[in-house]
Amino acid sequence: MSARPARLAIGVVSAGRVGAVVGAAWAAAGHRVVATSGVSKASVDRAAALLPGVPLLAPDAVVAGSDLALLAVPDDALPGMVRGLAAAGSFRAGQIVVHTSGAHGIGVLAPALEHGVLPLALHPVMTFTGRREDVARLAGCSVGVTAADDEVGFSVGAALVVEMGAEPVRVAEAVRPLYHAALAHGANHLVTLVRDCVDTLERAGIRPAERLVAPLLSAALDNALRHGDRALTGPVARGDVGTVRKHLRELTAADPDLAETYRVLARRTAHRAGDAGLLPDHAVDDVLSTLREGP
Repeated sequence: MSARPARLAIGVVSAGRVGAVVGAAWAAAGHRVVATSGVSKASVDRAAALLPGVPLLAPDAVVAGSDLALLAVPDDALPGMVRGLAAAGSFRAGQIVVHTSGAHGIGVLAPALEHGVLPLALHPVMTFTGRREDVARLAGCSVGVTAADDEVGFSVGAALVVEMGAEPVRVAEAVRPLYHAALAHGANHLVTLVRDCVDTLERAGIRPAERLVAPLLSAALDNALRHGDRALTGPVARGDVGTVRKHLRELTAADPDLAETYRVLARRTAHRAGDAGLLPDHAVDDVLSTLREGP
């Protein structure tokens, strides 16, 4: 098999936020999306917007009629989907079967591998809304590529990633769950953290909170990526235990669950500040002792 995929007939299961966008990116690169699947109104509308003219078929028919089958379904649904498609005889030798789950490697594709397919796990490191702008966002993002232990599989996966405008990053099968956990911890919990910040400001009567914090949080993210732990600032990193105690009092009164989240993150921050040499050991101990105090 050539390392650079020829023009492929692509089947997309299903037209969710990821599948429709990746399918549209490959269509823009010259491949032909021949079928997709979708049941919900959102999926049908997304297919019409991103994959115009592509017929909606049952998943087994989508896969059976494709050179490359893209399985873009939720993590927990993927194993059953692969087993069902294999039992239905939808896979064939020489076919490329790709899934986009971050939590799985190619082991989940074992039932398809028995039919002689080339298995690939291609996980875009990007958050998706399922709209046209997501196709542009793929350009420059990274995609975690897991393939069989040979260069052919990775080369094909890398070429497919480059064709969607993204950058391939090799991820070993064994570390795939840890890789995904790290990404989810960063991206998903960042949203929670930002919304907690905004909601608390609004509770204090400060609006529009998003406009207030956008420059601050954008700078904090940029500094963290550029400078690592040296970017830590604030009362915990300075050892200002009086301010930390005041924060805990106010947050406990406003939202006890949020106060507990503050404690957990502040402990992590104190340890990082100590390890980075920003906070002497005795100051780290003072902060940790303050965080252990009751309401």
